[in-house]
Amino acid sequence: MSTSYARGAVVVGVDATPGAGPALAWAVDEAVLRRLPLHVVFAADAPWLEGGSVELTSLWSSWGPAQRAAHAAVLQEARDYAVGRQPGLTVVAELADGSPVDVLRARAPDSAMVVIGSRHRGIVRELLSRGSVGKPLATHAACPVVVVREPEPVTHAPPHVVVGVDGSAVSTEAVRFAFEEAAFREARLVAVSAWQPPRLRDLASEDAEDEARRVLAESTAGWREKYPQVDLRHSVVRGHPVRVLGDAARRALMLVAGSRGLGGFSGLVLGSVSQGLLHHAPCPVVIVSQPAGDGAA
Repeated sequence: MSTSYARGAVVVGVDATPGAGPALAWAVDEAVLRRLPLHVVFAADAPWLEGGSVELTSLWSSWGPAQRAAHAAVLQEARDYAVGRQPGLTVVAELADGSPVDVLRARAPDSAMVVIGSRHRGIVRELLSRGSVGKPLATHAACPVVVVREPEPVTHAPPHVVVGVDGSAVSTEAVRFAFEEAAFREARLVAVSAWQPPRLRDLASEDAEDEARRVLAESTAGWREKYPQVDLRHSVVRGHPVRVLGDAARRALMLVAGSRGLGGFSGLVLGSVSQGLLHHAPCPVVIVSQPAGDGAA
């Protein structure tokens, strides 16, 4: 089993749970689209050994090799699946020691993206529960993180990618990634801005809507010129971001959002908005972080 590190690859975390399957399939196809190698990672962690008793340590010394062999078998099965799904794809398989969050986060800076699945406990519970991989990884990873709950849905024709836009710096990164994906997939890109009426009565709702339209136009202008082949559609919708983005993402290939910003995804991940958005998103969710050195918090 190879333990080399594939730089610039699409990285996918696998384990023995059913939720890893859709994520692996998504990552395999994404690597082919981007003409990148696939780096399949199984993080073998035994946190209960830290500070454990002598009895536990002794038990692990006899049971550990068998457990590691089982992990290696799961990893080999994942590699075989990837090669069988896309013959000719370069696949690197790694059995790494450490927690999934630490292992995948360490590989993020040199990776195109990190793909993880859900354990079918509901994506919100998966992201917010103790021991979760999604929440801490998506918040701090130095590359886009893709959370795949189910296989890609059957889309309307033409297929489309949805990106949430709020005018923040990280929103620009989300727009960039969404344009790339739309170009790779020959899909339509729907850029969505949600607005809500001002709470102060002396401010007109029309002003809020006009501002949303301005931000949307400015946020996509430069990228539209760089990717002229992408069919871009603007959508400015009154309503809460959860409902607006959730509705827009129905039957979409993916929903792309930023991890920081005025309505950014990091703030959402920690609050009720994210719980609703992630719960209702019927497609893979891509969380894009602000590049290092650009003032990301």
